Amino acid sequence: MESEQLFHRGYYRNSYNSITSASSDEELLDGAGVIMDFQTSEDDNLLDGDAAVGTHYTMTNGGSINSSTHLLDLLDEPIPGVGTYDDFHTIDWVREKCKDRERHRRINSKKKESAWEMTKSLYDAWSGWLVVTLTGLASGALAGLIDIAADWMTDLKEGICLSALWYNHEQCCWGSNETTFEERDKCPEWKTWAELIIGQAEGPGSYIMNYIMYIFWALSFAFLAVSLVKVFAPYACGSGIPEIKTILSGFIIRGYLGKWTLMIKTITLVLAVASGLSLGKEGPLVHVACCCGNIFSYLFPKYSTNEAKKREVLSAASAAGVSVAFGAPIGGVLFSLEEVSYYFPLKTLWRSFFAALVAAFVLRSINPFGNSRLVLFYVEYHTPWYLFELFPFILLGVFGGLWGAFFIRANIAWCRRRKSTKFGKYPVLEVIIVAAITAVIAFPNPYTRLNTSELIKELFTDCGPLESSSLCDYRNDMNASKIVDDIPDRPAGLGVYSAIWQLCLALIFKIIMTVFTFGIKVPSGLFIPSMAIGAIAGRIVGIAVEQLAYYHHDWFIFKEWCEVGADCITPGLYAMVGAAACLGGVTRMTVSLVVIVFELTGGLEYIVPLMAAVMTSKWVGDAFGREGIYEAHIRLNGYPFLDAKEEFTHTTLAADVMRPRRNDPPLAVLTQDNMTVDDIENMINETSYNGFPVIMSKESQRLVGFALRRDLTIAIESARKKQEGIVGSSRVCFAQHTPSLPAESPRPLKLRSILDMSPFTVTDHTPMEIVVDIFRKLGLRQCLVTHNGTVLGIITKKNIVEHLEQRKQHVEPLTPPWHYNKKRYPPSYGPDGKPRPRFNNVQLNLTDEEREETEEEVCLLNSTTL
Repeated sequence: MESEQLFHRGYYRNSYNSITSASSDEELLDGAGVIMDFQTSEDDNLLDGDAAVGTHYTMTNGGSINSSTHLLDLLDEPIPGVGTYDDFHTIDWVREKCKDRERHRRINSKKKESAWEMTKSLYDAWSGWLVVTLTGLASGALAGLIDIAADWMTDLKEGICLSALWYNHEQCCWGSNETTFEERDKCPEWKTWAELIIGQAEGPGSYIMNYIMYIFWALSFAFLAVSLVKVFAPYACGSGIPEIKTILSGFIIRGYLGKWTLMIKTITLVLAVASGLSLGKEGPLVHVACCCGNIFSYLFPKYSTNEAKKREVLSAASAAGVSVAFGAPIGGVLFSLEEVSYYFPLKTLWRSFFAALVAAFVLRSINPFGNSRLVLFYVEYHTPWYLFELFPFILLGVFGGLWGAFFIRANIAWCRRRKSTKFGKYPVLEVIIVAAITAVIAFPNPYTRLNTSELIKELFTDCGPLESSSLCDYRNDMNASKIVDDIPDRPAGLGVYSAIWQLCLALIFKIIMTVFTFGIKVPSGLFIPSMAIGAIAGRIVGIAVEQLAYYHHDWFIFKEWCEVGADCITPGLYAMVGAAACLGGVTRMTVSLVVIVFELTGGLEYIVPLMAAVMTSKWVGDAFGREGIYEAHIRLNGYPFLDAKEEFTHTTLAADVMRPRRNDPPLAVLTQDNMTVDDIENMINETSYNGFPVIMSKESQRLVGFALRRDLTIAIESARKKQEGIVGSSRVCFAQHTPSLPAESPRPLKLRSILDMSPFTVTDHTPMEIVVDIFRKLGLRQCLVTHNGTVLGIITKKNIVEHLEQRKQHVEPLTPPWHYNKKRYPPSYGPDGKPRPRFNNVQLNLTDEEREETEEEVCLLNSTTL
């Protein structure tokens, strides 16, 4: 009854606003970002933050400004720093939402007092739309700048425009009057490096010189990119999407979305793409957009002081990033909803849509590609697809799933080897080696020498009268009558067969190099390389089906719909379907991916082939492993991320996962009015726990609340500075009423305001399936485990992640054993009916008979566990 009254009093006093907790996250910094090492067990008892054992906090007795004789009750004034989070910790979603509701009520209660308060209320209401507008504007502008700079630097590897140095190859020849249709890329204004250095445009000498300059520029760009990342912003490397998913789930990584990361990632992304590495800029553009959203959120107190609200802005920013990456605003919103966001309310959906719209509008205004489109490889098809073609489309889906499963396993194995060997200690050398191998092999093949986006554009494009690519080198059949507006199917010429062999070599090259490139210490996206692999495979399959239909048009599968001289098969469509299938196999995206590719083509007619290929690739990939590449990298880095897509099917209880374990030291707790300042400081200095349960007394282990280590330290330091008489022997009181003390006792310190009066608790027999769902849906950092109201232990987010990892390697019976629900813990009272003696912890003292019975039970449990 007493604990129940305390609970109601704490709830009435809005103590739920101070729900504070911490996740047990040990950090290990590794150039690419934060690597969370969950293998150590030193601090598994409770919460191990960044404070190590033996770290002493300097708490001097500062002078007093206020000599009031009243107790220092911190409810009267907020303490700066209380309620904030350290780096590499998880936010408390419940507390942040309560803080936002309280702020909203306070603003609404004052808005009718004056015009100024009404203005502040309107500003607060519109601040969400303002921040997403600024984010969309910045994302679109930076995306346009990156596209223009990357195209220019990519062409710089082959030559330079003498008439205007800032023009790329295509722009340089736009205004030339000497450009022919067959050689549209050649003009007097554009000079290759061989022409500038040795004065030869053709011949072996010219080829060798261009080869050397190509390798030189590729190595220069790669070296400059990795050097900038290593020196100025280690967080700027990689795709960024795994870390953004983790941040949106509530994890804090200071500096990952900062201004230095934004600036360096923007510069090095251009250099990395221009170096010719097998990577793309679409994934890192999501990171760039989220950096913009994070920076602009600090301009508005509504988002700068609330971590949960800030993550709503980041969800909208990720939608803007995909919008400018693929020119797909609707696909960007669905990508944010399906792939990266952890909490996605309805108003975030509207703001994400608006941010994607603004970003796409800005990028369209810049027109970086000169084609009045948002992306380089925008295509339109005019030939319908036929039912028979679903079979090759599904085959491409199978290929995409197999590629995705292979890539995830191979890339994770290589990244794990990189972390465990000395090779990972030399990121600059690794990037140089990968760039050198890529440049040496890529130059002889015209399809690997191309920029990857240019390659996808060429593979997507249907052969028309204006196409001069070798993929369109068909033999003209003069006897075929043209019955449709499009060019009819024709027999393949020597150029097409030569292009197929080159595409096969390019496919092998892309598959191998993408495995080793994704994860190096430069900005590296995975969307474009995966789409290129699928587009190559799809184009090859499309040409094969096209030739099959031409030479065997009398077969029953072609006879009804493919007449002689008709344009039946579109190889570019197969390339598009293959690109979607391979990207889906790697990322396991479904709805958002189909919409993104649909927006690339501008036609609803090809939704069914895309859906069939993407779903097939997901099913095939899931047969080898259910996690995508981003989830695999999250698990590799050890981030505390609970994937909502993962199912929990194990028959374990909360008592099996909680800390402390049976052989661990007892759980460190605080009493509500029996400890001094020195006692608390000693506990803080001698442990690395990030929080402590507060109990009523040594005799009664009933739970009162939960106090954070950080809040305790800040509160004691603040009390010593603001009030005289707070010394080491001062009694610390977490209760509502201070107990009577002798007259000569030092002034007590009341810290009830920093106490979480309603920590989330579960019983020791709660199934872990329910506990995991609670952690996922409420965004908890920890929950306490009780037995008949007595604190037994604690379960943190780290414990959940560790347990899931252990159970992946463990097989359990489908039904629990007979002893599954048997009581494992002794009662709170001994055989004589009296409470068991305790010593400032929750370790239950057993009689000899009970200890023997418990040990026999534990042995039985261990012997029957698989």
